[in-house]
Amino acid sequence: MKIKKPPHILVIHLKRFKYIEQLGRYKKLSYRVVFPLELKLSNTVEDADSEYSLFAVVVHVGSGPNHGHYVSLVKSHNHWLFFDDENVEMIDESAVQTFFGSAQEYSSNTDHGYILFYESLGANKNS
Repeated sequence: MKIKKPPHILVIHLKRFKYIEQLGRYKKLSYRVVFPLELKLSNTVEDADSEYSLFAVVVHVGSGPNHGHYVSLVKSHNHWLFFDDENVEMIDESAVQTFFGSAQEYSSNTDHGYILFYESLGANKNS
């Protein structure tokens, strides 16, 4: 399968919840998913790589799907901002990796990247 026309904004939704038949409910998946700050999309009809830059992440904070809180990270004017309701603070780019998830299945860290937003670096190409 090939992508006919790469989008200007690429949105990737990570599967962070799974229905567990034996429990009869959804469980949060805290697996570590390392998402890159720069992304190459190579499976296109045009055979030219499309390059993207991460500019926003929606983060789910909490241990389950029926409760928790959402915060976001947004890159604006080359600075990363952390949005938590009415609170906004500047963070280092290296802090983005703390939202990859946990290497262990059970971890006290419940802040996991959930929805990733990438912008094409060839912004005006074929718009």
